[in-house]
Amino acid sequence: ERLQRLRQRPVTIWFIGLPRSGKSSIAKALERALFDIGLQVHVLHGESLRNGLNSDLGFSGADRWENQRRAAEVARLSNEIGLICIVSTVSPLKADREQAKRIVGGERFLTVYCNAPLSVCEDRDTVGLYKKARAGEIRNVTGIDAPFEPPGNAEILLDTDQSTISDCVQTILRELRARELIKVEG
Repeated sequence: ERLQRLRQRPVTIWFIGLPRSGKSSIAKALERALFDIGLQVHVLHGESLRNGLNSDLGFSGADRWENQRRAAEVARLSNEIGLICIVSTVSPLKADREQAKRIVGGERFLTVYCNAPLSVCEDRDTVGLYKKARAGEIRNVTGIDAPFEPPGNAEILLDTDQSTISDCVQTILRELRARELIKVEG
């Protein structure tokens, strides 16, 4: 009944990529596009999660693992009530992403890899995250002194240094339509 009422299949769209690769900007624009065509959708943004639900976590390996697990559990619950959930988080390790996919359910989990060279991400950094990491002022910054394992199997690859936000959103919408996750035009 929810599927008929909402005109959508519940899905989690899991954005990954280096800090400042465009994940959050594209996720918010996708949320707007889906909302504008009448769908029920929300974004779980990594920074918002860390300021609320995950405020007790740091950036150690164990804390990053738990951060991903909690985000995946919220996404799963959102899907269970029929919502489209967009998660925007670095998700640097393959094992963390696989855990998230198991929690949500592989049949309703799409990975969107926002691929951008580190130099581009550093140029986009208006808050000084990378500069502080390079100066040794902060640690465990993905891409500097914490690893990022690029996915080999993302359902959607966005080269965010070469595409506009609008182009990226259109790419995702095409894939959602092709997978019959959304059935309306927009």
